[in-house]
Parts: sequence; structure tokens; C-alpha cells
Amino acid sequence: MAEPIPVTRNDQVEVTFTDLTQGGSGVAKIEGYTLFIPGGLPGEKAKVQVLKTKKGYGYARILEFTQISKDRVDAPCPFYDECGGCHIQHISAAGQLAYKRDIVKNALERIGGLIGIPVSETLGMDDPWRYRNKIQVPVAWQNGHFAFGFYKKRSHDIVDMDHCIITDPVIDEVVQKARRIAEEKGVTPYDEVHNRGVLRHIMARIGSKTGEVMVVFVTRTADLPFRKAFIKELTETYPQIKSIVQNVNTKRTNAIFGDETKTLWGRDVIYDQIGDVTFSISARSFFQVNPVQTEMLYGKALEYAQLTGEETVIDAYCGIGTISLFLARKAKQVYGVEIVPEAIEDARKNTELNKITNAHFEAGKAEDVIPKWRDEGIKPDVIVVDPPRKGCEASLINTMIAMKPKRIVYVSCNPSTLARDLKLLVAGGFEVKKVQPVDMFPQTMHVECVVLMSRIV
Repeated sequence: MAEPIPVTRNDQVEVTFTDLTQGGSGVAKIEGYTLFIPGGLPGEKAKVQVLKTKKGYGYARILEFTQISKDRVDAPCPFYDECGGCHIQHISAAGQLAYKRDIVKNALERIGGLIGIPVSETLGMDDPWRYRNKIQVPVAWQNGHFAFGFYKKRSHDIVDMDHCIITDPVIDEVVQKARRIAEEKGVTPYDEVHNRGVLRHIMARIGSKTGEVMVVFVTRTADLPFRKAFIKELTETYPQIKSIVQNVNTKRTNAIFGDETKTLWGRDVIYDQIGDVTFSISARSFFQVNPVQTEMLYGKALEYAQLTGEETVIDAYCGIGTISLFLARKAKQVYGVEIVPEAIEDARKNTELNKITNAHFEAGKAEDVIPKWRDEGIKPDVIVVDPPRKGCEASLINTMIAMKPKRIVYVSCNPSTLARDLKLLVAGGFEVKKVQPVDMFPQTMHVECVVLMSRIV
């Protein structure tokens, strides 16, 4: 017989927070029953009101604190309480790094069953603000006016905002300028309820090393009204703009981009550098948004790969070749695979751009292409994986085990799926040697990791 739920809706109770969720909510327990409460930090005490109960857990809101954590600070962003872009501006920089390490350590233990694995202190930034090199902002007709900003927490309503303090100041200004032009010219924002209007999103990205800027207008219609005015005013105000692009998305979807992309002015790409490798970045290229921490992340992956110049390396989920080309500088040969054909095209272009001759790229599923390479006699000394949030496919895990590389370097953006995959690799004959969390997204609960695994001989 199930235990009765000790609280009901609207109850007011005293709680002590014991943990944080990966979404940044505080966790408290009442007679063993879990409550998720936004805004609470471990060690804090508060009077809360129960909002909703389910069989195994419930939700509540804070009425007043009775004990405050040493890690609590005042969030500097005026939109923080509403905006869903950041989770933890109310936590000190040191506190954020500690909590992120705990998230990784707890996932390894609870999900992976990996007890006693040493997890290093999280690598953070000296200045964890204004770090994003890309911003993409939804545009909507809301409450009778032009709304421009990020979505509210747990909502599809927009917080109308005029700046973002985690975004590079240049592109923050550029998208605001584009917004003002759109408003002045009467360009209609997208109405997702009725699928009408023109402008869906405005995106801008900047090369942190080059200073080059790209602006992207995502529209529902084939034409962008007042295109010449946008081009003239933007380029005259910001000479660092090198590319203005339009993407057409006619579908009723939450996906940002549609299938058609066309350059309205300037180049199709901008350029940026990570370390001594140059990359061309198109409107839809995946490129890490925190350039400072990306260099740290990839540097750690290169360190863990332990390359001497004699190794064959396979890079699964290689994207536009960011990690592959980093590794190619130190390896004998690198093979990269990625399911998105356009990304492979970019990877090949980036190979030519950097005059690298020892990197080979193929489009396809890693779990299909890598076994083919094995059948062709390719024997990797090192396999690097940087999968999406869902982690590695089971078939790829099995292939990596079968190929018996000396080392696996796992770059992860999701501690939960990382722990699941490491458990399988350990069962397949590998040992976790090092775990290094990296704070790629300060002010949010996201944490990336680089893990070194060695094959047990």
C-alpha cells in the first residue's frame, strides 16, 4: 500500500532545502515526500506553500526564508525573476562551480554506480558575464505590441527586454538595433497562434577572436520587408557586420530554422578561431557559444587524448570539425563522422582553410560509419565522443568496446546520460581515470565534462 502524501494543495509548511535539481530548483522533503521549489538553495530554510501534489513528488513556492545560504547573492539582471534564460544568477560564482561539481559526482554515483571516482573542481571563468557569442531572440505580437526577448520560465510568453547581461555586448546591441528598425518600419512580428506575420526570430553571432558579426533574420515569408533599410542601417552603424542572412521558416513549429537560407548582404560565413585553428561559421553551423571556456574544454580533451603524433583518432559526433581539427594538429590521422551532411561540408571546408591534410570526414550515423571503418582496417588508438544531450547510441557504445582503443575521451553536456554511458563502457572493459567538469554556461545549471577512460589490459 502506497504511503499517504503528507501535504495537500495550499498547505503552508516549513522546509529545509537539501539539494538542487538540474533545472536549478531547490529540493526539500516532508516526511520523505519530495517537494521541488524554485529559488531555494541547499542549507536554506523557508516557509513554503504547496502548489501541486503528485504520487511521488510535489511543487511549492517560497513565502519567506527563515535561514539564508552563504552562497546566495542578489541577481544583477532586472529580468531574472521572469526570464527563463538563466537559472542561477542568485548563486555566487563559487557556489555555482561547487554545485555543478556535485551534479556530476551525484550522477556518476546514482546513475552510473561509479562510487569513489575522483571528480575535479569545476573549471570556471574569471568573469562569468557577457560570454555568449550568439544570441537568438524570438519576436512576437503580444498584448497588442511588438515583443522581443526570451521566454518566461515554463511559458511561451516573451519577456520584453532591452539587453541580456550574459551576451557579448556588441551582438546584444546589434539585435536591439534590428528590433528598432523592424518596429519603425512596421515589420509585423510572428503570431504563432494564427500562423501569420513576418518576423519570427533575430539572431546574431560574433567571432570572439576576429570581431566579425553575422545577423540572421528568420521569417515566415519568402521576402523580408524593408530589406535594404535593414542592411543600410545595420552596416552603417556596425561596420564589423560581415554577413546578413535570411532564413525562411513557413512551418507551424517551435523549431527556429526552416529549410531555406539565403545571404542578403556580404559573405555566407564569418570566421573565428579556437586556439590556432580557424573556423568558417555559417548561419546554421553549431559552434560553441562560450569561446573562453571552449578553448579550455577542447584543451582538456586534447590533454586527455595524450597524443604523440603516432595515433589514429576517431571523432564521433564531429560537427563542423571543431575538436577533430584541434586533435589533428597532434595526431597521425583523424577520422570524423557526423549525421548532419551540412556540418560535414563545413568540416571539410575548415580542413582546407587550415591546410590540414590528416583529417577525413564522412556524413552518416556514427554507429553505422565507425563499424564500416573498422571493417576497412581502421584501428583507432583514441576515440573521442561529444554526443548530444541524449548521449551515445547503445550500438556506438558496443562498437567502441569492440574496437578496443587505448583511450576514450568523452565530452558530455549531460551528466545523466554521461553516467549511463560510462557504466556501459566500464562493463565493457574500460576504467574511468579522470573527470573534469567545465562551466560552459555560467548563470545556468548546465555543466559540461571531459572524461578520460583507459582500456583495462
